[in-house]
Amino acid sequence: MTAAKRLALFDLDHTLLPLDSDYQWADFLARTGRAGDPVQAQLRNDDLMQRYNAGNLTAEQSAEFMLGLLTRAASSELAQWHEAFMAEVVRPAILPIARSLVQEHMARGDLCAIVTATNEFVTAPIARAFGVPHLIATIPEMHDGRYTGRIQGVPSFQAGKVTRVKQWLAGMDLALADFECSFFYSDSPNDLPLLEAVTHPVATNPSPTLRQVAQQRRWKILDLFQDMQDAKS
Repeated sequence: MTAAKRLALFDLDHTLLPLDSDYQWADFLARTGRAGDPVQAQLRNDDLMQRYNAGNLTAEQSAEFMLGLLTRAASSELAQWHEAFMAEVVRPAILPIARSLVQEHMARGDLCAIVTATNEFVTAPIARAFGVPHLIATIPEMHDGRYTGRIQGVPSFQAGKVTRVKQWLAGMDLALADFECSFFYSDSPNDLPLLEAVTHPVATNPSPTLRQVAQQRRWKILDLFQDMQDAKS
């Protein structure tokens, strides 16, 4: 089988989705009484989001809270919670324009993957909903069938995304340099390492900081959710 000559990588939160799935998952658990003290959980969730947006959050700091939420129930119960989360929050937020972007690359025969810092438990069903066959996400550690609240391996965050993509490709005897064109779509300056590693970086619904970088470097800028942004302004 001939390998695809093009690679298409997609960040998830605020790139393919007009929301942050990690934040919304924690919010959902807090609202439904599944995250302990709902007020404290909301405050912690908001603090982590602010620190992420400011670029001063490590994967380990995020995991202490976010992956800690997965320790609150057995896997079967967590799966039931997640299906309710998909129905209430995620599926209504999957917009046709984002689906079309993914489907365009898939139709060309590109090798496609979602590359996200959000953990694999939260994002695997979302990747399936988009029809993307490969997911590179932060892996939550499991022991005896339950989540431990710790990260397994290299978190898919900042420079870790480059490491994880290279590991994934190496598992198929491939490397980034093997592709004539490689795309990465992202909204966040946290993703600059991977944006700089591909041949076609695309600043997608970019934050003000990333938009400025993209303009300076003459990267393509794609505003998938422009109408939504205009409505908020």
